[in-house]
Amino acid sequence: MQIMPGVDVDYVCDTSVIVDGRIIELIKKKKLKGRVYLHKATIAELEHQANMNKEIGFAGFSVIGKLREMEKKGDIELIIEGERPRGDQVKYAKQEGSLDFMIRELARGLGAALVTGDKVQNEAALAEGIETIYLSAHEEFKKLEFEKYFNEPDVMSVHFKEECEVVRKKGRPGEVVVEKMGKPIKLEYIRKMGEEIIEAVSRNRSYYFEIDKVGASVIQMGLYRIVIAKTPFSDGFEITVVRPIKKLGFSDYKVSAKLKDRIDNKAEGILICGPPGSGKSTFAAALAEYYHGKKKVVKTMESPRDMRVVDAITQYTALDGDFDNTKEVLLLVRPDYTFYDEVRKIKDFQVFADMRLSGIGLVGVVHGHRAIDAIQRLIGKVELGVIPQIVDTVILIDKGGIGHVYELEQVVKVPTGMREQDLARPVIEVREFESGRLEYELYKFGEETVVLSMEKASPFGARKRRGGRRTEHKEGRLESTLSKIMGYQFRIEKKGDQFVLYAHPHDMAYLFGKGIKKLRKLEKKYGPIQVEEI
Repeated sequence: MQIMPGVDVDYVCDTSVIVDGRIIELIKKKKLKGRVYLHKATIAELEHQANMNKEIGFAGFSVIGKLREMEKKGDIELIIEGERPRGDQVKYAKQEGSLDFMIRELARGLGAALVTGDKVQNEAALAEGIETIYLSAHEEFKKLEFEKYFNEPDVMSVHFKEECEVVRKKGRPGEVVVEKMGKPIKLEYIRKMGEEIIEAVSRNRSYYFEIDKVGASVIQMGLYRIVIAKTPFSDGFEITVVRPIKKLGFSDYKVSAKLKDRIDNKAEGILICGPPGSGKSTFAAALAEYYHGKKKVVKTMESPRDMRVVDAITQYTALDGDFDNTKEVLLLVRPDYTFYDEVRKIKDFQVFADMRLSGIGLVGVVHGHRAIDAIQRLIGKVELGVIPQIVDTVILIDKGGIGHVYELEQVVKVPTGMREQDLARPVIEVREFESGRLEYELYKFGEETVVLSMEKASPFGARKRRGGRRTEHKEGRLESTLSKIMGYQFRIEKKGDQFVLYAHPHDMAYLFGKGIKKLRKLEKKYGPIQVEEI
């Protein structure tokens, strides 16, 4: 059966109520008094977490320390009981539930009430006829220590590190001011802040761990994304807290009628790119809500989940730590658009490509200082020929606004700079969206992938005549002969007693490889020829 706090019985506390500190509140409010038992399994579990440098272990030991202080005041009697579990039982505690079983058995043996905040533990205890006090998770949004540093609306992030001054970033994308605050902080202060954060996560269902590994934890706490780093991962105890300073709607951006029409009717594979802090995720969130407002089913794939979107847009993370598993679920859900924030690793690009080729509208967020950088990150991760089927639009976010926009299309033609018609091949044209101007070409040349800028490919074929008619005639004949063996545009100049041939790197490789005999023959006829890269 289930009993209420305050009844004069012995109590056995499991790990959940130790970590979140709620047992302290019950004692202070006189709702729990007398003998309080802890199983050695709880101590072992906290020790394991602390040895892995996870803050949850230190937070638990901090609570036990407070219980010892209460014991000295006569508020409770704290007793440690039970046998210490084996190492494998501690390591696989979550999967096997062996430690929870030990704690329930202690409560049964003592005839004590089990105090737990774990729903599964509570249900198991009730099924076994063990008296329980279930402390269901309650939302307690008290102000935490780090929040006092966000006392101004334009504070973007605060950085804490032991024995260093607190560093705060203020402003907006493209206009960031860094300021140092106060004296260097002590380890005790930053550790207490970490324990407070862990306790808050344990108490609130809307707070959660995105990553929890040896030496590093990433927590999403409402608007705040918190990164806790410790040795051996970092060289000291560090806490970084980041928050978005402004939520924008799609209408807040300067979007041309042409781009809006493409987003509404044509674009189904979009990459949003920009440098860190440029506002990529903010724009992605605005676009997601825009699609949602147009009665589209929208989902997100994020780790950490920090896009600020309406509740109707479900935010997924990596299922079992792998976005490939998330993809399998989304293929069954069949949303109209999925937002992938952020696409970084090779596998991310492969998952992105697989989802896009399955017919789902996809918007990816990637790092890149230029719009072409986002496209280049796809090279080598997916087949070059399918890139236009995966990505048709690239939007660069620059200082919080829309910068360059590119559209991609695949054609079959002779690449710019080549002369022979038999060199025609599939070419991906990257055009500036508003003007339609061709800016880049992507194609295969042998085993290599060429990303050719039209700016650099412009007229090198123009002749520069110097000297008398004899020199012009000789230079002209050499240029005519070279045009038959060169694949790309080139330039020939007469400098002193030699010719200088400015050639594309691929033509240089040919001339000093298979074409070396032809080059030596030309030198014998026309004189020394120095080859330099265009």
